[in-house]
Amino acid sequence: MKFVVSSTELLARLQSVSRVISSKNSLPILDNFLFVLKDGFLNITASDLETTLKAKMAIENITEEGEITIPAKLLTDSLREFADQPLEFKTNESNSIIEILWATGNAKLPCTLSDDYPSIPDLSEENTTITINSRTLLEGINRTLYATAEEELRPVMNGIYFDIDTDSTTLVASDAHKLVCYTRHDIKSETKSAFILPKKPSSVLKNILGKGDEEVIVKFDKRNAYFEFESFVLVCRLVEGNYPAYRSVIPKNNTNKLVINRTDFLNSARRVAVCSNQASSQVRLKLSYNTLELFAQDLDFSISANEKLICQFEGDNMEIAFKSTFLIEILGNLPYTDISLELSDPSRAALILAAGPVDPQEEILALLMPMMVNA
Repeated sequence: MKFVVSSTELLARLQSVSRVISSKNSLPILDNFLFVLKDGFLNITASDLETTLKAKMAIENITEEGEITIPAKLLTDSLREFADQPLEFKTNESNSIIEILWATGNAKLPCTLSDDYPSIPDLSEENTTITINSRTLLEGINRTLYATAEEELRPVMNGIYFDIDTDSTTLVASDAHKLVCYTRHDIKSETKSAFILPKKPSSVLKNILGKGDEEVIVKFDKRNAYFEFESFVLVCRLVEGNYPAYRSVIPKNNTNKLVINRTDFLNSARRVAVCSNQASSQVRLKLSYNTLELFAQDLDFSISANEKLICQFEGDNMEIAFKSTFLIEILGNLPYTDISLELSDPSRAALILAAGPVDPQEEILALLMPMMVNA
């Protein structure tokens, strides 16, 4: 193998791909990048067996093609020290050493043959393909990923559920305390299907998806999913199991409705939450005609805080409590100027929706479970 490449371009690709590498791999070779130089392109692959990411970059100056694996951390750390300049990579006859040459010096790193590097799993014949705009997919992951759970006993809750229908697609995340549904009416499929994308590949996609309008081709079967876009291919093992019937927990007939500026509500909740009990993080909301009052207290330390906001409220006067961290998370991740908080009674889940004009192709619904009001 022998080629010349820009140091900064290669480093950018390596940093993107290295997000997949686990700190504790079951196979030593998974600590390495797989380099495949062929047909004018360098394909760089990293894997942890569950998730694999491959990046392609064009190489103009190729003298000799080949395949090797290189220690990922060692190579990345080395390239971080270079200003933008051309680097020549070449292996020796036994392919056990790769030499990097630049204008004023050289370095030698160990490398191994690619024979033992795990291959990417193939999809079964019964697979489904959909196309999603990269900006839309990034938005969907950003709006839902924070609501996923960390549960060993129910792994289906530890990922984003893609509920694909003939007229829309909904991305769902829940940890049983909060639930977020991000629906797009411009993503459709000829047949109804679904899969659960684990948290790690979701985070990787969040970091490498472009904000342009390129298309992401998503292919999946019952076990694996492929995401192909730009010069990347992400392959991951899906979470197996049935996702809970999330639509059944969304309350209907909410007769109490609060409309308020989201930023004002968020900032007020943050200020008041500082004085909440550290164990419960409870913030109480007292709703009355055109007024919202927020309360928090910690009797152990004799601290408390309250704040009053102007709002629009239709319904019966009530008092309801939420875990402040969950409320702040939801408010901080919604893109709307004004929001609507819809309630039936203090013991049932609250719906948080947009209030005002929104993109007709997009819907974001958040659900938050209440806490028992402390005396």
